[in-house]
Amino acid sequence: MKPGIVVFLGPSLPVREAEGILEACYLPPAKRGDIPGAVRDGARVICLIDGVFFQDCSVGHREILSAISSGVRVLGASSMGALRASELDTLGMEGVGEVYRMYRDGVVVSDDEVALVFDPESGIALSLPLVNIRHVLVLALHQHIIGEKDHQEFLSAARQLYFPDRTWERIRDKVAGKVETGVTDRLLEFASSAPDLKREDAIEALTRTRKIAEESGLLYDDK
Repeated sequence: MKPGIVVFLGPSLPVREAEGILEACYLPPAKRGDIPGAVRDGARVICLIDGVFFQDCSVGHREILSAISSGVRVLGASSMGALRASELDTLGMEGVGEVYRMYRDGVVVSDDEVALVFDPESGIALSLPLVNIRHVLVLALHQHIIGEKDHQEFLSAARQLYFPDRTWERIRDKVAGKVETGVTDRLLEFASSAPDLKREDAIEALTRTRKIAEESGLLYDDK
């Protein structure tokens, strides 16, 4: 296989949905060594969205820079991609999306802001990334679903939880006695249908990758 466009994707967006946006070689969340492997297999554009954090060695800075120096376009967004892009955007990696901008601007700094646990078979997320929780809380604050004090209580509770334990139910338990039950119920109802920031960024990154492929005349062919 000689993939021209490689996307490392996991829980940020279902592959089937991604394929409707961009025809590419979709691979699971990237670990150390996967990007050099993609380059060896012929990748000319790499879109890094999801990557492993604690399950295996994470994608290294040097292997991204090596890919860029060999002429490969490397984009990052949503999760591990956003983090690496914020660290390497002055060296040729292109960042896309709000999570990338949050890292770039210092709004968030820790790896665990985008970390979560997911089912390795289905790719379904089993916990919530902190950046998504932040996003929902800001939207809820702006829509007067919660007040400023409650916003801080919910955010503090989420930050105190270890990343695999971050769910709205666990956050609700931690704020019990600090936030009125009615307020918590309204927030959880709002959160159930609120936008998924990492998902939105993944879609934006795939759209941007498609544009780059079209502009460069790069056609994916795995037949």
